Amino acid sequence: QNKDWFQGTADAVRQSFPRFQYHDFDYFLILSGDQLYQMDFQGIIDAHIESKSDVTVATIPVVGKDATGFGIMKVNEENIITDFVEKPAAEELGKWSSPVEEQYAEDGKEYLASMGIYVFSRRQMYKMFEENPDSIDFGKQIIPYAVRQEDYKISSYSYGGYWTDIGSIRSFFDANLYLTQFLPNFNLYDNVNPVYTSSRMLSPSKIFGTRLTHTLLSDGCIIHAESIEHAVVGIRSRIGPSTIVSQAVLFGNDFYQKLDDTSIASQTKILGIGKSCLLKKTIIEKNVKIGNNVRIVGDDSLADKEEETYAVREGIVIIKKGAVIPDDTMIGLPA
Repeated sequence: QNKDWFQGTADAVRQSFPRFQYHDFDYFLILSGDQLYQMDFQGIIDAHIESKSDVTVATIPVVGKDATGFGIMKVNEENIITDFVEKPAAEELGKWSSPVEEQYAEDGKEYLASMGIYVFSRRQMYKMFEENPDSIDFGKQIIPYAVRQEDYKISSYSYGGYWTDIGSIRSFFDANLYLTQFLPNFNLYDNVNPVYTSSRMLSPSKIFGTRLTHTLLSDGCIIHAESIEHAVVGIRSRIGPSTIVSQAVLFGNDFYQKLDDTSIASQTKILGIGKSCLLKKTIIEKNVKIGNNVRIVGDDSLADKEEETYAVREGIVIIKKGAVIPDDTMIGLPA
């Protein structure tokens, strides 16, 4: 509730300066919290040191239709950033292409988009903040300023691996469902670059007659559903008989109920999803109680809206944490 809390990426770093002064270091590595990617950060740090840059910006090659949604860097043959534009218009893209590796050029990825990942040399970081006391954002203010100053060397570090922004409901939803594909580029099953999660020591999941395909199923679930496809099912999820789940992200539950509680006649007092429900194109937050015969169906034609127990964003229905959805409720479009 503090209105002076972090106002942007640069402001977050500025407000944290008092903590940094107790540590001896030469470089800042600035990362984004709303992106999904697998990068070895040693690569960009080594490139920054070797090039003797003041700032190194991680960039990713994109095609023209995607370039209009990013900050685009103009880079020369030495990987020095010579200019920057925020979300260029389609008719101006021609002058914003940069030299890229042949494999990217063949795919039409001639534009270098900022990934919001930076390496700063310590002294230059403090200097830039002194010169821009009112700036609160790296991508929109600090980096464009530094690029246009002759006394700063700003380099590009081109990254060609998997990367996606998950800062919106749609991108978060799509990134989760993408993980259910046969061989997604973001690899959860990698001995060299493992992805860790909290060790909860839960029991194995139990499944009773459910047809499962393209689904990530977490621990501790009890599943009676008819079918689940293209879904991420979170811990301790409980899904009743004859229920169909498709294109859904279910967060699961923070705790189990006692057996006495689960024998209550009313389904809306039981954590989880009832029987004979249809869930499609939806995100179900944690600790939700969904009754029987409930239909929750998202669709691109739905307008954004905000209700007490749910919201609609970009055609996706989001059931809010701890919400209770009564029997026979219909949300979104009937299938």
